[in-house]
Amino acid sequence: MKKLEEVSIARNKKVNKIEKIKELKTPQEAYEQLSYYAQNGYDSIPDEDKKYFLKCFGIFDKDPLTPKQFMMRVRVPGGHLTAEQAEAIANVAKKYGQDYIDITTRAQIELRYLDIENIPTLLQELQAVGIDSYQTGVDNFRNIVNDPLDKYAFDNLLPSQELLTKIQRIFLHDPEWIGALPRKFNTSISGSISNRCNVYGHDCCFVLAQKDGLYGYNMYLGGKVGEVAKSADIFLKNEEEVLKAYDSIIDLFKRFGFRDNRNKNRLHFLIQEAGMIELASAIRENAGINFATAGESLTTLDFTDADHGKVQLKDGSFALHAVVPSGIFSGSALFEAAQIAKEYGNSELRFSVEQNLYIMGVKDINTALKKHFFQEYKNVNTPYYNNLIACAGTKHCSFGVIENKEDAKNMAEYLSKKVPLEDARVRFYWSACVKGCGLHGLGDIGFEGCKAKLDGNTVDGVHISIGGKLVSEGLEGYTVIKSAPLIYAPYFIETLMLEYKNLRKERESFEKFHDRVLSSYSSAYIGFFMQLKAYLRSRNIELELKINKIAPTGKNEEFEIFELGRKLYYQLFKEEAYSSYERFSNENPREILPDLSNSNLDKKLLLLIETMIGNQTRATVFSELGEYISLSA
Repeated sequence: MKKLEEVSIARNKKVNKIEKIKELKTPQEAYEQLSYYAQNGYDSIPDEDKKYFLKCFGIFDKDPLTPKQFMMRVRVPGGHLTAEQAEAIANVAKKYGQDYIDITTRAQIELRYLDIENIPTLLQELQAVGIDSYQTGVDNFRNIVNDPLDKYAFDNLLPSQELLTKIQRIFLHDPEWIGALPRKFNTSISGSISNRCNVYGHDCCFVLAQKDGLYGYNMYLGGKVGEVAKSADIFLKNEEEVLKAYDSIIDLFKRFGFRDNRNKNRLHFLIQEAGMIELASAIRENAGINFATAGESLTTLDFTDADHGKVQLKDGSFALHAVVPSGIFSGSALFEAAQIAKEYGNSELRFSVEQNLYIMGVKDINTALKKHFFQEYKNVNTPYYNNLIACAGTKHCSFGVIENKEDAKNMAEYLSKKVPLEDARVRFYWSACVKGCGLHGLGDIGFEGCKAKLDGNTVDGVHISIGGKLVSEGLEGYTVIKSAPLIYAPYFIETLMLEYKNLRKERESFEKFHDRVLSSYSSAYIGFFMQLKAYLRSRNIELELKINKIAPTGKNEEFEIFELGRKLYYQLFKEEAYSSYERFSNENPREILPDLSNSNLDKKLLLLIETMIGNQTRATVFSELGEYISLSA
């Protein structure tokens, strides 16, 4: 562990402001004052409790957004709920939180518009059914995610929810762990072949694996926004080994994790400094077990539940899926779902990391689907809604840069009308800021809130990425358009969806379409093509132009520009610009492009073509061409 000690000492010579706040008291001391604060009102709460200590129990001050009110993040381990627990959450949302609920990407829920006067009573009502909000914020162990269909689905080989509960017992109510970590710690576990819980996207991941005829878990470490977890080369053959390995890694993170720069103190950065081999060795040494090296990871498949609206379970019943657009839910709706679960199912419900809902154990699907609940929360929606994620945004989060939730819904609605799709799957993941709570990097198409410039003014915008993956060991996407004004983003995505619709194979998902078609081109070409076709549509210019109709260039932008310019010229004039070509250029460098100035065609488009294939002013990167296809006046 010498290397861990060395990097920890080097990085912890100074500590951040939050670490200094932690010295003032224990989180438990603040929690014990809740009744006093409830009796004496919002102004009786010390600043440090609002800034840090109450967040250890999921109680977040939202004064700047909803004056003198709080949000509470309620822990739902693995997203698993009984109908009784769902009813309790529904009732407190209706009584104390304006009937509002957000389903989060950790398969738990957030209650909003809460007054401090009601919080102790609210907590008592939740605790009466085995639910609380411990460690759902700041430097704690956040809600552990699991396959929502754990134990019941045919593709679940190793039921893991009971193990999840045992892992949680290590830290959840122990004062020695509450608020004691250098930074938040996200955990996942899955014993399923299908990746329903973004299993590779967390600080510590236990992934279904097989080694030497044994089924267990491979351990992955260091996931965060923008980074998929990497293999620690550790195979854990049973529950005892999982618990020992977890106890070891969290102890190491608590002791050696960085406490200086809060932007660089997740487990990922400790691994970056010390190395995965060193950390894996320390895990073995600290646990006193020489864990086997990694086996074959088996959680490698995408899941298709939202496409069909139901999943057959091992006992012959079904998990009935309900799409909750952007995770915006209500206590009344959750209460309805609980009644359906009791009347038609096995009295169990599940939240998913895509902010949707399952009602478990349903046998009479047709009758259940006639309930009012499914009129609003469709069993199967359009492909633009089915796998949609959107984090809180400016309405509910001080970090948000754009509104986000309604932005996501508005785009889904626009595309549903403009580019209807059947038997398709495309994951739209929206984050309102760089923190990435909407998992935008893992989406087929990801949106990260930002500010953009439009006609000299600052407006809401998004960075648009594509190519994120949940299959295999996961993959972060890549940016194709930076700082797109939000009002234009639907038109750019419309281009991409039209290409997907027109070029896809039967039942092909966008992820597979990306790998087959889009992966052959540079990110700059893809982003430019999205904007070009939007410009052409805005000018009612119809050209037979497909994204895959330029020759492969090895992702060389200069060559892609010439090839696209050549295609544009041919589409407009029905003849080649030059007499002959060689290696993505005209063969005779002295041959001059015909004069386009006298044409009656769109002047910006003609200037674009001249800049793409003309001899004198030929562009070499797509960023030189943006002015010619701007949608602004």
